Amino acid sequence: MTQATTDREELKNTGYEIFVGLLSILSIVNIALLYIVDDPNLDTILYVMSGILSAIFLVDFTFRLFTVESKARYFFREFGWADLLASLPFEQVKILRVFRLVRVFRLLRAVGVKNIIHSLVEDRAGSALITLLLMGMLVLQFGSLEILNIEQYAPGANIKSGSDALWYVIVTISTVGYGDRYPVTNHGRAFGSLIILIGVGIFGTFTGYLANLFLAPPKKKIAREPATTIDAQSKLDELKVLMSQQQAAMDEIERFLQKEGS
Repeated sequence: MTQATTDREELKNTGYEIFVGLLSILSIVNIALLYIVDDPNLDTILYVMSGILSAIFLVDFTFRLFTVESKARYFFREFGWADLLASLPFEQVKILRVFRLVRVFRLLRAVGVKNIIHSLVEDRAGSALITLLLMGMLVLQFGSLEILNIEQYAPGANIKSGSDALWYVIVTISTVGYGDRYPVTNHGRAFGSLIILIGVGIFGTFTGYLANLFLAPPKKKIAREPATTIDAQSKLDELKVLMSQQQAAMDEIERFLQKEGS
């Protein structure tokens, strides 16, 4: 089995692989921010995001382990052990998520750019869902940071910490809106409106995706003739052509003999 064949079998879904790759990049950026920036509010948001990403990566590892053809090959030769360690909530091993990113890049490169684009266009519902889920993750992190930056020192503000900002974004993007945390500035309200629109888009797309998944009629399979039938038909056509040529030759000989006899 060639490496290209192995890569194609390991590839789960183009949109899914891109989603995992981008989340890996986000997790690596977060690790760098934890060491570069010394801010308790930032640390709170990044630690929460780290827990969410660790859970996603652990599910991804489990999914890959139970769907690959050779579990031993995936775990030892395809750096499955690095996926497992990188999914654990320990700062010392999270840098191993680089291996996950490298594998995603290798798998997508084996597929090719044209096939990637074709796959994303073909599965428009899944691509839209993956895009909005990724947008939701980005809004949860960077939206929390931005709303905290806008509201933290405003007069009468009640969003003053990283946990406040996270809670506000979660209840807003889920369209629940408890109202215990809310922006008091015009910039904060405008930004909150954007979060609400994104939340409506995510849940609307998710609902449509589920409806399409369960209610859409199954695709009809195109019936294909067996290879043996096709070969037999081809040979029959060739035989008919030969018989026609033979008949034409016999007619020509008969006309020649009749001409000679006369």
